[in-house]
Amino acid sequence: MKSILKRLVFLLPLWGLGGCDNGFDELNVNKTAATTVDPAFILNNALVNVSPPSGVVIYEVGIVQQMVSPNSGVLTGANFNQDNRDNTQQTWQRYYRNVVRNTYDVILKAKALPSRTNLLSMARITQAYAFMVLTDTYGDIPYSQAAKGFTDQVVLPKYDTQQAIYTDIIKELTEATAVLDATKTIETADVLYSGDVAKWKKFGYSILLRVGMRLSKVDAAQAQSVVQKAIAGGLMTANTDNAAIKHDANYTNGPGQMLNSTEAANFYIGAPFADYLKKTNDPRLKSIAVRYVGAASGPEQVAAKATTDPAVQIGMPFGYDNSSIANVVKTAGLKSFYDFSQVDRTRLAKNQAPMFLVTYSQTQLLLAEAAQRGWTTGSVEDFYNKGVRAHMEQLATVDANAAVPAASIDSYLKENPFVAANALEQINTQYWIASFMNGPEAFANFRRSGFPKLTPNPFPGKGIKGDFIRRLTYPNSEISVNSANVKEAIARQGADDLDTKVWWDK
Repeated sequence: MKSILKRLVFLLPLWGLGGCDNGFDELNVNKTAATTVDPAFILNNALVNVSPPSGVVIYEVGIVQQMVSPNSGVLTGANFNQDNRDNTQQTWQRYYRNVVRNTYDVILKAKALPSRTNLLSMARITQAYAFMVLTDTYGDIPYSQAAKGFTDQVVLPKYDTQQAIYTDIIKELTEATAVLDATKTIETADVLYSGDVAKWKKFGYSILLRVGMRLSKVDAAQAQSVVQKAIAGGLMTANTDNAAIKHDANYTNGPGQMLNSTEAANFYIGAPFADYLKKTNDPRLKSIAVRYVGAASGPEQVAAKATTDPAVQIGMPFGYDNSSIANVVKTAGLKSFYDFSQVDRTRLAKNQAPMFLVTYSQTQLLLAEAAQRGWTTGSVEDFYNKGVRAHMEQLATVDANAAVPAASIDSYLKENPFVAANALEQINTQYWIASFMNGPEAFANFRRSGFPKLTPNPFPGKGIKGDFIRRLTYPNSEISVNSANVKEAIARQGADDLDTKVWWDK
């Protein structure tokens, strides 16, 4: 009897295990989980992440002298003309991980969906835009093998030359934009234009115009050809065509998030930017700036001390740290450096402010330059005036309290008329203003055009040999993991430092 009981005790668990095996696969499948994701939502993830990260304030925005901080440490960058790879890598990591990876995935999926050719084109346009920002910022980058780690097991992608990348970007934008078709499936889930094919076309061709103008110094003939192709395709015609990434409580504006939290009291409007707006009596200064008059510390930057009056705005000069700036503060009769003007964190630099990627204003200003160069027909002055007006009107779409009155716009254009002899300087100085907060684009056009005419940052401990930073350096992660391909790129294009110029920067 004991022997039988022992056998039963031994067999019962085995019987139980065999019983549990029935329907095991069904029990372990989550019947409410998604097994596939609509590629339109993957594209949305890419689009949201095209909005630049906070690090652009530390580098690109600072390089073009629109904002500055006297503090070092984590903020070391353009304010000291020094390399800080923790900050230079931000665009790289964001774009490769969250933009290129997703656009590549969408392209693969959409190619297998013949009815969704518009989605395929939208992904190609978005990817071309992202790669343009990356190569303009860093130089040679992974391109032809990028994002192929999962599909092709290419985990150490080679670096393509900037010229080759630009050649393919032109092809991608030209092909993808041309085949957009309003008679095909409309991708209404799209967060940029709700699938509006006409606006996507204008976006694609307006990027192509920017690409063409980027080549103005390195290959004028090709630049003219690309510009003319973009114009023939159809460009943005109003602010309603602007490509702007909208933000909310979940997806915040990167620079805005930083300027409203950890670095709220550490960044100020650069004196060159504030002084230019004041000198020309530009009404945009009232829309952009705020000064906490008499603030002795960050906690004293309160609403009771705030003023947007253009007459009392004071930009912070470059070339000082948080010790040496004390002499400037004393000379200016300020309470402390917290008394300098800032970008208003309740308007243009708020968490939910949109980030403008490509705008009607920028497009009109590029057309003005193209006309000045004889690459298109039309009045240079008309294009210029429309570009300036469009940016002033654009500010109201960021915040109602940033709106510029129509009468003020008219007065500004009358007081600061277009002068043909100074065309390129005027056009590109306005482009500098129209690209405010989009650091990568302001930085790129400054290098391409040479305008505005800025005085080099005189900080005594600068880490560059030239007058201005010309590119950002590769991330440490790339140098340590993908070292062979990084070394090949460096050998080809020049030292991995802030002085080496990108291909089109002649």
